[in-house]
Amino acid sequence: MEANLTILEIGGLFVGLGIITWLSHRFKISSVPFFLVAGLSLGKGGIIPLDVSENFLNIGAEIGAIMLLLMLGLEYSARELAESMRKRWQAGFLDLALNALPAALLAWFLGFGPVGAVAFGGIMFVSSSGIASQLIRESGWSKSHVSIRTTSVLVFEDILLAPYLPLVTALSLGLGVWAGVVSVSIALLVTFGVFWLGMGHGIPGLRNLEVRRPDMLLLLVFGVTLVASAGANLGGFSGAIAAFLVGLLLTGEVAEALRSRFAPLRDLFSAIFFLFFGLSISALDVLAVLPIALGFAALGIAGKVVLGWWIGRDLTDKTSWMRIGAFLAPRGEFSMLIAATVAGDSILSSAKEITLGIVVITTLAATIGVRMLRSRFDW
Repeated sequence: MEANLTILEIGGLFVGLGIITWLSHRFKISSVPFFLVAGLSLGKGGIIPLDVSENFLNIGAEIGAIMLLLMLGLEYSARELAESMRKRWQAGFLDLALNALPAALLAWFLGFGPVGAVAFGGIMFVSSSGIASQLIRESGWSKSHVSIRTTSVLVFEDILLAPYLPLVTALSLGLGVWAGVVSVSIALLVTFGVFWLGMGHGIPGLRNLEVRRPDMLLLLVFGVTLVASAGANLGGFSGAIAAFLVGLLLTGEVAEALRSRFAPLRDLFSAIFFLFFGLSISALDVLAVLPIALGFAALGIAGKVVLGWWIGRDLTDKTSWMRIGAFLAPRGEFSMLIAATVAGDSILSSAKEITLGIVVITTLAATIGVRMLRSRFDW
């Protein structure tokens, strides 16, 4: 009986997620805020609280976070990342100054302490690659200088997650500064090792496997990614970054083939990830911290707009900097990953609620901004 109820709940959830996805595509709005709101309505104190399928959704959400980072690693090669860092390092450090530093200072002022300052600095620093890519694609700017410059900033932010996530994980667990330094050092060594391998030709033999047994390659990479992520978590490191590094090791035609094969899995499990994030939070708790979320969101939007001006100030189209700022404004999957990492700290117990508010506000603001710019300058 209980198994049937679980299947019924899960089936109903997927039908709902499908309808949300259809509506978001129909109105050209990111589905992420709606997944989060759906989670709120079905979570603690929600309209229809879910009980029996929570364990399934918890595991699905973990796999969703892993899939998001694996696909991010598959999007880039080590050479592309190194070239982007070389060309756009100034914009990356300006991004830190405009977004991470003010957010860290605000968190400190609000009483979240040093760990909170590090956490909220990261939450507000990293833009959502997924939402930004969707906005760029739907606005028709995929092949433009605006897209290239926006992507270079996103790449810089994603690279910095490699040393950042182990640091914030160690600090949130109360392991101290030295443990954080050790974690970051090991993470950097592993990352540089992966870069060194990736600068060559990747892992030998995978190309033949892709041609002869694509099903075996899919299962092998998926399994290795889950093992690497779980092993990293058990060792006190970031499982998400382990998944990213696995993706980075796979290059060329192999990576291209895996992107197309993994895309449906990523979409499925990432939807569960956003839904479960909302499920784990009470709507009343979000309302209680909404003014704080608004403050962080306003600060974050302003920081990305100023960064957009600096990046796009030399482009012929004088509205380009506004577009870059709008594309970079949304926070999303990585901000929520950071918030979930530190939420166990008693001082940061409201981090998930604040971050959910930030994600919804910045995503909707960016969507409206992109539409206003398009209606004003493109038609």
